[in-house]
Amino acid sequence: MTPNARLAAAIALLEAVAAAPRKPADAVANDFFRQRRFIGSGDRREVSDQVWSVLRHQRRLYWWIERAQGQPSPRLAVAALAVLTGRPDGDVARMFNGGRYAPEPLTEAEAEILRRLNDHNLEHPGMPDAVRLEVPDWIMPLLVARFGRDTDREVAAMLAPAPLDLRVNLLKGDRTAALAALAAEGIAAEPTALSPWGLRIAGRRPVVTGEAFRSGLVEIQDEGSQIVALLADAQPGMRILDYCAGAGGKTLAMAMTMENRGHILAADTSAHRLEGAVRRLRRAGVHNVEQHLLVAGDKWAKRRRETCDRVLVDAPCTGTGTWRRNPDARLRLAETDLSELVEKQAAILHDASRFLRVGGRLVYATCSLLRPENEDQVDRFLAQHAGFALAEQMPPGLEGIGEGGMVRLTPARHGTDGFFAAVLERR
Repeated sequence: MTPNARLAAAIALLEAVAAAPRKPADAVANDFFRQRRFIGSGDRREVSDQVWSVLRHQRRLYWWIERAQGQPSPRLAVAALAVLTGRPDGDVARMFNGGRYAPEPLTEAEAEILRRLNDHNLEHPGMPDAVRLEVPDWIMPLLVARFGRDTDREVAAMLAPAPLDLRVNLLKGDRTAALAALAAEGIAAEPTALSPWGLRIAGRRPVVTGEAFRSGLVEIQDEGSQIVALLADAQPGMRILDYCAGAGGKTLAMAMTMENRGHILAADTSAHRLEGAVRRLRRAGVHNVEQHLLVAGDKWAKRRRETCDRVLVDAPCTGTGTWRRNPDARLRLAETDLSELVEKQAAILHDASRFLRVGGRLVYATCSLLRPENEDQVDRFLAQHAGFALAEQMPPGLEGIGEGGMVRLTPARHGTDGFFAAVLERR
């Protein structure tokens, strides 16, 4: 594809994302490229990079366009980003030449907006904080309450693209073997700082097509998610319940630490997500996992009360800690979403706690940075469940990461996605 054709494709993909405001951008992109198989892998990467760059800067771009008396649109956002990052407006206008596979020419009004943006950059002292930091207006007070004087640094860290983290599957080999296998594929990786199983790759690389991934030696998993699995301290012979198992990322990590001995019950309300985990379990060489679809009035629960050594609740949440990977999510999130999720989390935590035996541990986790979903949720649970308390000691190797039975990870401080986890004991 020519540069102008990639530009036109990026605009078309942004229009598709805008037309499906409740659908994740990566899902829209998958559909978009599936319908255009003529776009090769290199061009897909270039188009995606342009689209995700616009999504990361969308609030600022739209602020500048409106300041220049324009009406924001995907095509104008693409052009404005080019100008505000140093490209002369005349050069940008020539890319919109209406030629074969190129975008339609700029209108006179669009060209005038770009002229007004010349000699400016993305920043401006008059921007509201929420615009400057690319977050919804309503969430800004919650972030300030969470981070205080560090708000700018913490939220700004979520504007940068995330690295690619892998978890080495100890059922198949160790970190040394994984590093060698990736190197043989021309992929350079480094051990992660916090997780003893983690590897980090700078930028995006086609890991899933290589032998290291296809053989099950490595699995894609953010280092923060690996830490949550570590907190469960799943040991061989235990009975574990992964109550919001989804596609099985943390299930796989716990099965690994259990050395395939004992029993993990991976439960979820989505049959699609559970089915998606089957291939991952098989590739990883995991044998000790049983899956269960949670449904209303499920009699299954009565037979398993107070039988589990560990219960992991990776609760549905706002996903604010994953905004580096999903910049479009911040644009979709509404204040009503938070209030609904907080009530759902409380109900899930209560239901899941009934499966834990006396002396067992429950790990409550979210990939959120917001207190209502995290500390406030734990406080609420403890106030209503007298038999539970925060753990006084973290599992081996994690003593320096958390305090008071809680772990709080952020991109700025730890280089991971944003995660919260609390370790609770039933006494």
